[in-house]
Amino acid sequence: MLGTFAGALDARKINANDGRLSCDVHGEVEDDGGVLVIRRVHVTHHLQSDDPAAVRETVERVHGVYAQRCPVYRSLIPAFQITSSVEIVGGTAAT
Repeated sequence: MLGTFAGALDARKINANDGRLSCDVHGEVEDDGGVLVIRRVHVTHHLQSDDPAAVRETVERVHGVYAQRCPVYRSLIPAFQITSSVEIVGGTAAT
């Protein structure tokens, strides 16, 4: 999902390279008759931008649609719930 989101941002001239885009993934597992089963996964994308206000609208629009073009999302969504969010912070990534 991270690669698809990064590619979609790059296509819109938003720099997601050099450590500017990362994500945290949180999964929820439940016991289903003695078998641990993944039920939900939440992905939080973190984007560093020199000007968060200037890119916010585009980033949020891309975030709203990118998953439908993501092979990982499309493959896994029949099995369990996947949600995502994006946080845009000021500053640049360390190189």
